[in-house]
Amino acid sequence: MPPPRPRSEPPQPDPDYSGIRLDARALKVLAHPLRSRLLIALRTGGPATATDLAGALGTNSGATSYHLRKLEEIGLVSDTGEGEGKRRLWRASTDYHSFWPSDVAGDEDAETALNWLSRDYIRHLTEQYERWLDVEQTWPVPWRDATGLSDSNVVATPEQLEAMREEIAEVMARYRRIGQGNPEARRVAAYSVVYPLDLERAPRGTVRG
Repeated sequence: MPPPRPRSEPPQPDPDYSGIRLDARALKVLAHPLRSRLLIALRTGGPATATDLAGALGTNSGATSYHLRKLEEIGLVSDTGEGEGKRRLWRASTDYHSFWPSDVAGDEDAETALNWLSRDYIRHLTEQYERWLDVEQTWPVPWRDATGLSDSNVVATPEQLEAMREEIAEVMARYRRIGQGNPEARRVAAYSVVYPLDLERAPRGTVRG
């Protein structure tokens, strides 16, 4: 891919971009097919009622309301207070969430939930990227050049990989809303995945506390 074009002013981090770190209980609550999709729908589509979300996700409003309340209990969604009558208008409470294996090590149920969520995100990425590939040729060439996949092999320690991930997150934060207000700008999804290649050579060590 070509290097990014120089800009007159460097992008700045978005101070309004907020996240939450999930504990073991929250992971267990979120690890549910409908709850995961409800959260994604609210983060990407904005506030919506349970009826709207049920229609979009092919379920019923009763089940949707129940699972939204479960997400509310762990701080991932909230009622905007702007609904009409009994029709509550829900929104995502945060822009993103994170979780660390060290936070749930030894809790078998939480570790299972974390594993499920990780696999669910990969499924979601695959579904969404294949949708893009289905229509890619209908988009202008500059957009097709600017998007896409890339991969690199890195030799590093766990500490060095964490530093690399923090730097990548800082770059994404600077570009978060760089195109806001520009009619040519569109929303894009940016994923970062790091995993070992030498799966048969697991290093010895203890779980980080």
